[in-house]
Amino acid sequence: MEKRRQWLESLHSERRLAANTLDAYERDTRQFLTFLTGHLGGPATLADIHTLRTADLRAFLAQRRRDGAGARSLGRHLAGLRSFLRYLERKGLVNAAAAGAIRAPKQPKSLPKPLSDVQALEVVTQQAQLHEEPWIAARDAAVLTLLYGCGLRISEALDLKAGDVSADTTTLRITGKGGKTRLVPLLTVVPQAVETYRTLCPYHLAAEEPLFRGARGGKLNPSIIQREMQKLRGALGLPDSATPHALRHSFATHLLAGGGDLRTIQELLGHASLSTTQVYTGVDQARLLEVYDRAHPRA
Repeated sequence: MEKRRQWLESLHSERRLAANTLDAYERDTRQFLTFLTGHLGGPATLADIHTLRTADLRAFLAQRRRDGAGARSLGRHLAGLRSFLRYLERKGLVNAAAAGAIRAPKQPKSLPKPLSDVQALEVVTQQAQLHEEPWIAARDAAVLTLLYGCGLRISEALDLKAGDVSADTTTLRITGKGGKTRLVPLLTVVPQAVETYRTLCPYHLAAEEPLFRGARGGKLNPSIIQREMQKLRGALGLPDSATPHALRHSFATHLLAGGGDLRTIQELLGHASLSTTQVYTGVDQARLLEVYDRAHPRA
């Protein structure tokens, strides 16, 4: 459907949504249109979408739930559909009232699962990296150091250009979700790790080209770091929750435990809302209760 393509392009160019969000919205709306084909007995037209009822949307969500989608996925499905239908409504093509009448599924409350400070330090050292190629081991250590040392998302780390980090760099300007820009101070170990990688990297790292490269010289794919982290979990005996994103959680949790205030941590993480950052207070409280239960004589 041409209008769907135009909607996705507008999300990219005007709202600057993250690539992962765009991929999810594309997939969700494609699944919805496939569902409508079976539900209506033929490919959906704009006229069909104009006359959609709340019951039709609920039927789609019910099918996705039967297919194993959880509350978070269902909530994202609904958010994507609402965005698409409202886009069509602004163009005067459909009525989006049906999507607005559905309440999003209640989201389960889950706390981030950070690594301990000892585990995080083990993960980011070059000696812990498992690749036999020294430059790739140094690359992986530098990426993981950025995630833990700066609280970056993996996409933010891999979007860095070679000119963004040098031996004397003290801050990074990061563009995160929704095009939100923030300044992140660098611990000295971060540029040191990057410089070690840069020295060993066999490829020319021009200032405006990607800093982190794959084995063949192209921009490093996030899945490679995720696979390396999976290997590290086995080698270091870490839990399944030890993912690259867990290093970002560890950054925030350890700052809070060390006396950092929520507003500062919010800015460092690039959260639009303080309520998103407040989840880390629950992590810290849970950790304190665990220590209390383990150490107190009457526990």
